[in-house]
Amino acid sequence: MGSRIAAHFANAGIPALLLDIVLPNQPNRNAAALGGLETALKQKPAAFFTPETKSLVTPGNFEDDLAKIRDCDWIVEAVTEKLEIKRALIEKVLKHRKPGSIFSTNTSGIPLASIAEGFPTEFRQHFLGTHFFNPPRYLHLLETIPGPETLPAVRDHIAEFSDRHLGKGVVPCKDTPNFIANRIGSFLGGTVQNLTAEMGFTIEEVDALTGPLIGLPKSASYRLLDLVGLDIWAHVTKNLYDLVPGDPWRERFVLPPFFAQMIERGWLGDKTGQGFYKRTGKGDKKEILALDLKTLEYQPSKKARFASVEVVRNIEDLPQRLRALMALTDRPGTFLWRLFSDLVLYSASMVPEISDRIVEIDRAMRWGYANSLGPFELWDALGVEETVARMRQEQRHIPETVEKMLESGAKSFYEAPDYDRRPHHEYFDLQANSYKWLIDRPGITVLKDVKHAHGVVKKNGGASLIDIGDGVLCLEFHSKMNSLGDDQVSLIRAGIEETSKNFEAMIIANQGENFSVGANLMLVLLAAQEEEWEELEAAIHRFQQATMTIKYAPKPVVSAPFGMTLGGGCEIAIHSARVQASAETYIGLVEVGVGVIPGAGGTKEMLVRFGSAQKAFELIAYAKVATSAAEARTFGLLRPQDRISMNPERLIDDAKALALSIAPGYVPGVPRTDVEVGGAEDLALLKTGIYLARQANYITDYDTVVGEKLAYVLSGGRLTGRQTVSEQYLLDLEREAFLSLCGQRKTQERMQHMLKTGKPLRN
Repeated sequence: MGSRIAAHFANAGIPALLLDIVLPNQPNRNAAALGGLETALKQKPAAFFTPETKSLVTPGNFEDDLAKIRDCDWIVEAVTEKLEIKRALIEKVLKHRKPGSIFSTNTSGIPLASIAEGFPTEFRQHFLGTHFFNPPRYLHLLETIPGPETLPAVRDHIAEFSDRHLGKGVVPCKDTPNFIANRIGSFLGGTVQNLTAEMGFTIEEVDALTGPLIGLPKSASYRLLDLVGLDIWAHVTKNLYDLVPGDPWRERFVLPPFFAQMIERGWLGDKTGQGFYKRTGKGDKKEILALDLKTLEYQPSKKARFASVEVVRNIEDLPQRLRALMALTDRPGTFLWRLFSDLVLYSASMVPEISDRIVEIDRAMRWGYANSLGPFELWDALGVEETVARMRQEQRHIPETVEKMLESGAKSFYEAPDYDRRPHHEYFDLQANSYKWLIDRPGITVLKDVKHAHGVVKKNGGASLIDIGDGVLCLEFHSKMNSLGDDQVSLIRAGIEETSKNFEAMIIANQGENFSVGANLMLVLLAAQEEEWEELEAAIHRFQQATMTIKYAPKPVVSAPFGMTLGGGCEIAIHSARVQASAETYIGLVEVGVGVIPGAGGTKEMLVRFGSAQKAFELIAYAKVATSAAEARTFGLLRPQDRISMNPERLIDDAKALALSIAPGYVPGVPRTDVEVGGAEDLALLKTGIYLARQANYITDYDTVVGEKLAYVLSGGRLTGRQTVSEQYLLDLEREAFLSLCGQRKTQERMQHMLKTGKPLRN
């Protein structure tokens, strides 16, 4: 864990000193730290933004290098979860630590009072718990736990620094067993395991019910345990069981028999090659096996389907889908009702033991376990009055605080009343039995709150224009997966026109799961199959002109990409005056995977940007996707003047600030007419490379067809010698190539396969 924490500091551009034990019989005394770094470097998903980031981490060992901590402002201890080991290390640290430096322990459950007891007062004042969730790069949550004597200024400094520089969602916790997220998360996992055994579900069935269907990650329940490690989960739950003798739900922290048997056999999950799932075979013969919990034997994994669930699955709105699931009376409906009702009741019973407010419990589960809704947000989605009535019919015990809340007339845990046309939220304080203001977090804008407070400037089915204040207009996509079609294209132009009249700048941003997965592939495929070539050409032309309008808008346009920013989404970003990218941005021009080339100006723009047909070809033909914003810089998809936000919650405000910073004196460019192309010479070189790649069997015959179309555009078409052409000339070539490829049967096969499986077809 220490190496992963160090990697994330390095991702933020902060040098880190990584110390570990001296391993016996190793010639290099830093072997343990070096090994941790190599593991972090090879991890999938990767711990580092780029391999080069590793250079910011200096390896060392506790015996030779501990004195170096005198230069450190924040010392993070992440050794084994054993009290005596942690205290012994602190004894050594005290000999070298400079006064005023902050020392935090990355514990997931050991009481801080026990760790700090007896150490000097000055140390105890600068000591706290910082529970980084694993992997630190990807999980937003950082729980901070003050010790008995931690200075408020120390706690506040770590919270501010972690938010701004490490990109963390910081949740203050009490010094209670497993704090907040692992207390609730362990209960949720234990409940799933109990219900699995009691109701006779298979692990595939449970994972089908407890993943994206209900707003949880794709890893669901048992796949998550394989990722975490069964031994780690067993340690966390046993630790919790031992420390909460008075918890009436304590038995949920006892592992079921099948779990203990798996640990005895060494089936610990991914780290040992098998757990609840096991991968076998290679290449085309790869197979995923699933464990039969009754026999503890592996069998081919079967896709779990429930007829009633399939009907509900297509409901896009999560709260509406959850209510529909709760209305089911069959096995899956009963399973989910028992899971959710236990979860919300337990969470309510934990106030104020683990948190004085429901807010921290919800944030901890959203940020630490990647749940779409925290327990109290979930309860609101299900309907508090309706579910409590059902619980009463089942003679369930309702926490007294919830009973009093309903008696007061409150019907939900959160309210968003209108207040002076400004975003405003209230949460229900279960101790005070009244609503309280949820204080705004400066620098964080939630678009749905802005729209709720004062509406939108303009909207259609796929996009909205929102006044986010300070003279900035926001174009928000809100189609499925934020795919792009005429709705988004028309509002791009409308937004730029509105900005030119009434605003200082425009940002293109949203808060969906991804910035944009690209053009609406289904519409393209249908048009191609129906041979509606004039309509398809017109649509491509409109998209091209929209990206050019972004590039040469009279006032600056800043894009704020995050998550998947592919194809057309990438084309929008690269045409913007500036980009404010989330650190976790996976961006690339991937159109060759569906048998076409970038058609909304992407091919043209990369040639303009690089000034090299070869470099643009390598990026586009191999569908390179950057796995972080930092890597996007190395690809040339982000420029030096573009910026990166570590905290995704701050992305919109950061983009707004960037737009306003360049607005004064902004002078738009004009479409270029001097783009140099290599003509026949470049085309010959590129086609030679394509031929060699085909001969080496790196690409297929149809990859060759697509590659040659791309080479034709990048070389400037049928030109002899090096010449200069206009951007519009290149756009015309690009559009022609896109259309001609759409007419190919193999391109349509690729599109169909992508729509069906989400994966590219190599035909």
